[in-house]
Amino acid sequence: MIKQLLFDLDNTLYSAGYGLEEKVSRRVVEFIARYLGLSPEEAVLRRRERISRYGTTLEWLMAEEGFTDIETYFAEIHPEGEADALGADPALREFLEGIKLPKAILTNSPMEHAVRVLDRLQIRDLFPRIFDIRWNRLKGKPRAASFYLALDALEAAPENTLFIDDYPKYVTGYLAIGGKGLLLDEGDIHRDFPHQRIRELKELAAFLA
Repeated sequence: MIKQLLFDLDNTLYSAGYGLEEKVSRRVVEFIARYLGLSPEEAVLRRRERISRYGTTLEWLMAEEGFTDIETYFAEIHPEGEADALGADPALREFLEGIKLPKAILTNSPMEHAVRVLDRLQIRDLFPRIFDIRWNRLKGKPRAASFYLALDALEAAPENTLFIDDYPKYVTGYLAIGGKGLLLDEGDIHRDFPHQRIRELKELAAFLA
């Protein structure tokens, strides 16, 4: 029985069509290129080669490239105004309010980014707990520890907590610890994903029923 909902943030609580994640990825590539002295094309390739070993680009840079200036990284990747394309979403709010289960956020982004997004959508009050990348000691999803830290804080068990995310490897990571996971595949691009998935967040209601 589902007693708790744990949501990803980006491209989960709002549509990927807004392009916020694309802009974040572009800023990440630009940062890597400057830090490592690479061309943007080389930075893309280097990141692609190394990121599969880690949950985030930051974790890779810290583990293999001697990077330590965490706050500068966050400030450049998540600048003021980054979420301005978003606006209040009354339909989303009504939908979430209609689901009578406690809700929390688990994101690999920093808290300031999560707050900006939730404030723009005008739904921050619906999520009493937000677990960001700092909470997870800079080592986020899909590490098992990142899920357990959030679950422990919520006093929730994985088998009673549904996790919704748009990244297959993050959902798979949660399933691996015995949790209930659901992939939000808005673009229908993960057709070979062997577990449950939905195309729109509103399908969550039918899934819970």
